[in-house]
Amino acid sequence: MKKKASENKERLQNGGKLSARSSFWRFPIVWMLVGAIGIVLIDTLFRQLTERVDGMISLVLTLVMGLLAILVYKLTLTYLARRSTPEIARQRAGIEALLGVLTGKIFIAGSVFIIMALGGYSFQWASSSNAGSVLISSIGAALGAAIVEELIFRGLMFQAIDRLGGEMLALAVTSLFFGVAHLGNPGATLYSAFAIALEAGVLLGAAFLWRRNLWFTIGLHFAWNAIEGLLGIPVSGHSAAGLFTVKVNGAALLTGGDFGLEGSIVPVVVSLLISIPMLIWTARNRGVEARNLPVSK
Repeated sequence: MKKKASENKERLQNGGKLSARSSFWRFPIVWMLVGAIGIVLIDTLFRQLTERVDGMISLVLTLVMGLLAILVYKLTLTYLARRSTPEIARQRAGIEALLGVLTGKIFIAGSVFIIMALGGYSFQWASSSNAGSVLISSIGAALGAAIVEELIFRGLMFQAIDRLGGEMLALAVTSLFFGVAHLGNPGATLYSAFAIALEAGVLLGAAFLWRRNLWFTIGLHFAWNAIEGLLGIPVSGHSAAGLFTVKVNGAALLTGGDFGLEGSIVPVVVSLLISIPMLIWTARNRGVEARNLPVSK
C-alpha cells in the first residue's frame, strides 16, 4: 500500500511538472519570442547567402528562406501555442495575396501621384539600368522583408498581445514596435519612426484585423516595398537602384527627403484613409458575429 501511495504521489508530481512546463511554453510572450528568434535566425543566415549571389539564384534563396520562416511560424503556433493557423492556410492564399498586392499598389501609386502633383517628385527612365536585374533585386528584397516582418509583427506579436489584452492593444503595441524597429535605418528620425508606426503599423495591423489573413498583409507589404524600389525611391532609408531616377523637390515633409516615401506626410494621410474603413468593417463584422451567437438559457 505504501509503495502504491508513493508511486501515485510521484505520478502527481511528474504530472504537475509537465503541466507547468506546458503552461510556460503556451504563454503568449514565450512562444512569440521563440518563433521570432527562429525566424530572425533563418533570415540572417539566408541574407548572408543571398548577398554572395545574384540574379535568379538570389531570388530562389529568398523563396526558400520564406518557406522555412513560414514553417517555423507554423511549428511554433502548433506545438508551443497549441493553436491552429488559419491565417496561413493554403485555401484562398493566392486570392488573398493578390488582393493585398492590389491594395499595396493603390496605396503607393496614390501617394506617389499626389506628391508628383504637388511638385515633389519627378521621374526619368534610368537608361543605364539593367531592367531584369533591377526587377529581380527589387522583388527579392521586397518579398524577403514582407514575409519576415509580417510573420513576426502581424503573425506572432499581434496575436500574442491580442491574447493578453485584446485587438486594439495589439494594434497599438505592434504599430509602436514597428516604428521603433525602423529607427536604425539610414536617415531615420523620431518623426520617420512615428510616420512608419502610423502608415505601416496601423495600416498592416488594420489589414490583418480585416482579413485575418497573413497572405493579404504579406502581399500588401510586398507591393509597397517592390514598387518603391522599382521607382528608385529609397525604401525606409535604404537606397534603391530602380528603373527610374527620382528627382526630389520641396520640403522633406512632402517628399520624405533622404528617408524616402515613408518619411512623407502624404502616405500617412492616405494610409489612414485606407485603415479607418478596414477598422470600421472589422467592428461591424464583430458586431454581426456577436448578434448571431446562440443565446444560452
